[in-house]
Amino acid sequence: MTPDTNQPTLQSWWAELSFPGKDQYELTDTGTLVSKQNGNERTLATLTMGNSEATYKQLTEKYTELQTRVNELSEDWAKNEDKGKLAGKVERLRENISHANALGDLAALATQVAEWDKVIQEIGNANLEEKKKIVAKAEELANIENFKEGAAAYKELTEEWKKIGYADKHKSDELWAKIEEAKNKFHERKRKHQEEHEKDMLQNLDLKLELVDKAEQLAASEEWKKTTEAYKELLEEWKKVGHTMHEKNEELWARFNAAKNNFFDRKRAHGDRIGHEQEANYTLKLALVERAEALKDSTEWNKTVQAYAELMEEWKKIGRVPQEKSDEIWNRLNAAKDHFFNTKRSHFEARNVEQDNNLILKQGLVQRANALKNSTNWRDATEEMNELMEEWKAIGPVPIKVKDAIWEEFNGARRQFFKRKDENRERHKQQVERKQGQRVTDAQNFLQKLEWELQDDEARVTEFREDIKNITPGPKEKQLREHLTNLIAEIEGSLQTKREKIEKVRAELAEIESKANEKKEHHTEPASTGTDNNDTPKEKPAE
Repeated sequence: MTPDTNQPTLQSWWAELSFPGKDQYELTDTGTLVSKQNGNERTLATLTMGNSEATYKQLTEKYTELQTRVNELSEDWAKNEDKGKLAGKVERLRENISHANALGDLAALATQVAEWDKVIQEIGNANLEEKKKIVAKAEELANIENFKEGAAAYKELTEEWKKIGYADKHKSDELWAKIEEAKNKFHERKRKHQEEHEKDMLQNLDLKLELVDKAEQLAASEEWKKTTEAYKELLEEWKKVGHTMHEKNEELWARFNAAKNNFFDRKRAHGDRIGHEQEANYTLKLALVERAEALKDSTEWNKTVQAYAELMEEWKKIGRVPQEKSDEIWNRLNAAKDHFFNTKRSHFEARNVEQDNNLILKQGLVQRANALKNSTNWRDATEEMNELMEEWKAIGPVPIKVKDAIWEEFNGARRQFFKRKDENRERHKQQVERKQGQRVTDAQNFLQKLEWELQDDEARVTEFREDIKNITPGPKEKQLREHLTNLIAEIEGSLQTKREKIEKVRAELAEIESKANEKKEHHTEPASTGTDNNDTPKEKPAE
């Protein structure tokens, strides 16, 4: 059989696609989809005609997600006066775009993010200059003679430092290290000075003052785990420092303890709030899991795929759940989803196997029909041809790419045989029934024509109904379903009229034949009018 040259190819499918930024991608002859962002080629996926539509949908949806994030960041950018607060989001989004497996105009998104990044870098550079000024002041203070004034000044510098916005973390840490170095130098001088004047008591006072300063700096921290460890270390250092003047010791301890308690009270409140939020999130996600489990055995493939996609979008919008419950509900969700998609994949794989087997069976019928088409054993060959047709109807659908070709070959053999049979019968009838008159012949021919047309229409209705059941999910599914439904309605509208006309012609023919019965020869073979002999229909039966 000649292959169907009208079947689409991967390259023709790609050529018909239209989306922004398509020139940033290339589909190779081997089906490799390549991204050419910024001159760098990167493989996104390997496409086949079987997975192309689903992969295209997934990659364009990923681009839509990135575009949504860019739009959301654009809104944040417009609302926030302090652009430096958005540095982390801009950096993460830039990295996501540069490594995204997505189809769309990523270059445009990258350009927008690069503009924001440029502004943030300018802000960061300006803030670094401000921090350098503070470093210069700190280094100047390292040699100050008034230690009390110097300590206060360092505290003020620390507050100034905190008020400065975003700057490069690595460079900022290097500058802060210089401040720490200057402070350490200052405190070292201060300790030596105190050793000369107040010996151990003043030294201990200074050490405890430093611990209190650190404790108070940590009080507003939200790095809960790290700061908890820091307080433990500060407390251990406090215990190691000896006594100082009693009134100062009590004052410093009260400040130290107040800072520590403030932090742990905030930590406890944060934990309670997070716990309540996570429990609420657990309730929401549990409802989604139950919905996913209710869908897992569905056979409404397209509808359920969309339902799972919407469900996962809802899941992403919900925050964290308690850690001890997180794996449980996530595993349940994935188990339900995997069950559905594995079943869906198995269904379509099994259908393909069945259609291949059906093709082998129908090829056998074609071979036998071709062997019979030139037979002159009219009665036996007619009976076997009709048996072949019944077997054909009982066999299920074959792959769509070959169904028309194999049917045409099978039906062509049947038509050739019945045409030869009718020609032979006609010659015979003309020899033995010439005297019966043209009226009988015309009535029989007309009845045969009507019955063939009726059989054709009934077979077409059955075929179209089966074709509707076997429509493959895809972008043209709805259009094809509506077209077939309209064809069925149109054909069914004329069936009853044809049946009534056939009955009327049969009655007229019976009356004519009754009158001419005495003149008929007993050996005359019945005409192959369709319903009794099941002559070949004009259209193939349903698959």
